[in-house]
Amino acid sequence: MSNQDWQGKRVTVAGLGVSGIPAAKVLHGLGAVVTVVNDGDDERSRTQAAELEAQGITVRLGDGATLPESTELIVTTPGWKPDKPLFTAAAEAGVPVWGDVELAWRLRGLDGREPAPWLAVTGTNGKTTTVRMLASILEAAGLRTAAVGNIGVSLLDAVLGDEKYDVLAVELSSYQLHWAPSLRAHSAAVLNLAPDHLDWHGSMEAYAADKGRIYEGNRIACVYNAQERVTEDLVREADVEEGCRAIGFTLATPGPSQLGVVDGILVDRAFVANRQKQAQELAEVTDVNPSAPHNIANALAAAALARAFGVGPAAVRDGLRAFRPDPHRIEHVADVAGVAYIDDSKATNTHAAEASLAAYDPIVWIAGGLAKGAAFDELVTGAAGRLRGVVLIGRDRALIREALARHAPEVPVVDLDRTDTGAMSEAVREATRLARPGDTVLMAPACASMDMFVNYNKRGEAFADAVRALAAESD
Repeated sequence: MSNQDWQGKRVTVAGLGVSGIPAAKVLHGLGAVVTVVNDGDDERSRTQAAELEAQGITVRLGDGATLPESTELIVTTPGWKPDKPLFTAAAEAGVPVWGDVELAWRLRGLDGREPAPWLAVTGTNGKTTTVRMLASILEAAGLRTAAVGNIGVSLLDAVLGDEKYDVLAVELSSYQLHWAPSLRAHSAAVLNLAPDHLDWHGSMEAYAADKGRIYEGNRIACVYNAQERVTEDLVREADVEEGCRAIGFTLATPGPSQLGVVDGILVDRAFVANRQKQAQELAEVTDVNPSAPHNIANALAAAALARAFGVGPAAVRDGLRAFRPDPHRIEHVADVAGVAYIDDSKATNTHAAEASLAAYDPIVWIAGGLAKGAAFDELVTGAAGRLRGVVLIGRDRALIREALARHAPEVPVVDLDRTDTGAMSEAVREATRLARPGDTVLMAPACASMDMFVNYNKRGEAFADAVRALAAESD
């Protein structure tokens, strides 16, 4: 679309916040007549509304259900569920609904520059880490790039800003993909799939279908997890450009058109001259930080996307070596009296916690919080043989306790009947009491944090503070 196409176009932006406000400002700057609707009418919303109204943008607080008169397009923030009355009214009126990702995709090249290709990543877990690994690899190859999207960096800023990029590493959530019908990536990856956000999508099938949208129209490579058949099925169902290849990644020895691991080496049998007989060494497992199995899988997916873009093996190695994970993602806090303390507060669902638990043995596990409808039997069954003990915190801890009673009755369990933030210090002390030298105290809650903490970052900080206090006492 050209600038002229937006002049006078009546656009409704659904929701304020980190994506709604930038979208409203961009559209207003293009000459559109913008109305923002928002369910909330609290102090923060009123402050945000005043800022937009000062620029000439209409804002309606406390009314996110009514479709403004003469609306020609809705641009929604990712969190708004598809069954909202606003979207029902839009469908009846024939008004299209775009998300912030769709808007950014449509605005590429608006300044006359050749748009940067997108290397896109989605999955239930590991998206942010993989996208940041990918950006590190691309930078090591001398490419101008940025990690953007659901990672917390606006795609609109990347597309319309002054910086000129060669390629973008783009994290996409299932919410964003639902509202991005015309997205066509250079190459894309689905890392894994496990039940999550089913209250938003309505079913596992709908959730998987929205994740699979990332493959639609791919030009070069659809990267899938060879150890999760469902991701390969999404590739098979996708309508891609002629010549686009399916590229698997696996923690096992790779077959042709796959990346995998051989004797502690990450190898490529996809982007080589003779993939039937040749393999290209990319990096050592020890180049991946941390080198837990699920993080090696993230590294392989990032490497596959980079290789699809033509990046050489040396840059893959150098980029992985340079990468440093974000806080609260399997972060080693300290060793105290021979016990390692690991903060994986980011493990907010069972799939993430399963990967974290698989990386250590023996473990004293700190778990619990808001379960979001999850069941824990499979998680406990898989981890039972690694558990020295368990300390439970949070509102829904009984669900984990019951699963432990069924599948690991011999494992000692401490159930902390408190949900104040100070419970974390007690949890660390109880875990320390259960641990022996050589053990790992792992805080991988398998639950959301909002029953006790503002977010998972604050939960992780509380754990780290408690561990540091313990270390100071032992000095």
